[in-house]
Amino acid sequence: MAIVTQNPATGETLKTFPALDNTQIATVLQQVSMASVGWAVTPIAERSACLQRAAQQLRAQRDRYAALITLEMGKPIREAHAEVEKCATGCEFYAQNAKRFLADEVIATDAGKSYITYQPLGTLLAIMPWNFPFWQAFRAAAPALAAGNSVLLKHASNVPQCALAIEEIFQASFPANVFRTLLIGPQQAEKLIADPRIHAVTLTGSETAGRRIAAAAGAQLKKSVLELGGSDAFVVLADADLDEAARLATASRFLNGGQSCIAAKRIILVEPIAEDFLARFQQRLAQLKQGDPTREDTDLGPMARADLRDALHQQVIDSINTGAVPRMGCQPVAGPGYFYKVSLLDQVRPGMPAYDDELFGPVAAVIRAKDAADALRIANDSRYGLGGSVCTSNPGKGETFAHAMHCGQAFVNGMVKSDPRLPFGGVKASGYGRELALQGIREFVNAKTIWMK
Repeated sequence: MAIVTQNPATGETLKTFPALDNTQIATVLQQVSMASVGWAVTPIAERSACLQRAAQQLRAQRDRYAALITLEMGKPIREAHAEVEKCATGCEFYAQNAKRFLADEVIATDAGKSYITYQPLGTLLAIMPWNFPFWQAFRAAAPALAAGNSVLLKHASNVPQCALAIEEIFQASFPANVFRTLLIGPQQAEKLIADPRIHAVTLTGSETAGRRIAAAAGAQLKKSVLELGGSDAFVVLADADLDEAARLATASRFLNGGQSCIAAKRIILVEPIAEDFLARFQQRLAQLKQGDPTREDTDLGPMARADLRDALHQQVIDSINTGAVPRMGCQPVAGPGYFYKVSLLDQVRPGMPAYDDELFGPVAAVIRAKDAADALRIANDSRYGLGGSVCTSNPGKGETFAHAMHCGQAFVNGMVKSDPRLPFGGVKASGYGRELALQGIREFVNAKTIWMK
């Protein structure tokens, strides 16, 4: 199969790459496997220095990498610059903390000496998505490389130039073949999991892809981490600062064109403040500037692909046909590119795609709740469990609410976001395992017990 990259702002085909054949895949896999042996025993200080070099290159070439992100997936250039900087920060975080995170831990036993030592597993296959084409790859690769693993990246097929640029960064900063990119299709990647030179797999992607990869990894008894879809609740309680809540909801739902697993996809409002909040929220949405993603003043670019826009619109139409009320947008933008109007659906209820499924695009779904208890019930009434937010003027109430939310990260008076210092991941159909922080670097290591009398 051919790997095709298009400009989603225009629909223009940019480049076509042939997918690697089985012989080429085998060659790259053998090169990475051989490099993995030396990398596993490289001192942590040297690994950290490599990560520092990667951070330096990211910043030195920030404008080029950001332009590539915008070109291939339509992210507004301002957000693309921030994504490149976040990758550099992530590399620095593990460069500064890997030694502490991987230090031997002495355990008090009746032996003369007992401790836990953390050793790399080998080669990690990282299957990554298009929506944050640099950050998703770096947040998986940086801790894995810091731990002494090698990494093979199978990136989304619509961002091959980003995938090759990421390989360029790591090849320039690390020993040869410790990190490589494979331009291959999903079925080829799935077959790779069975190869004995692959020791673990991590996937960020859809629930459907997650189930397939988990099954393939499980059949081979290989460690896997899955960060899948989300339908995050954004709850506004009666005592919330409504202006601030509307600002946060706008940022959370429409960042990256709404194409984020941790976007505020279900905005849950208690009835006493619902109309007041919606007036403020709708006013903010009307101010969002949609258009050319290469302009610094653009807030919202196109969706990444035509099929994604079509699927989103069908979900919107199906929700409206079953009773949801369109308050804004809810239509594709006419003309070139894959733009979808800033959209707001009200009166969303169970049985609608906007309630039950993940809407991956610039559509905000509003659900009415009777009170705080009902809002919590609705927040947890989802098969997903990635993140969630609650807005309230009472921090204690917010903390109690956050504890009761069924998700991997809950934010009080803030939008859900990833941070290298905090573990990131979900529960239920949003996956398992954690990326980032201490937990992320220890996902792909052997916690080995050493006991000496």
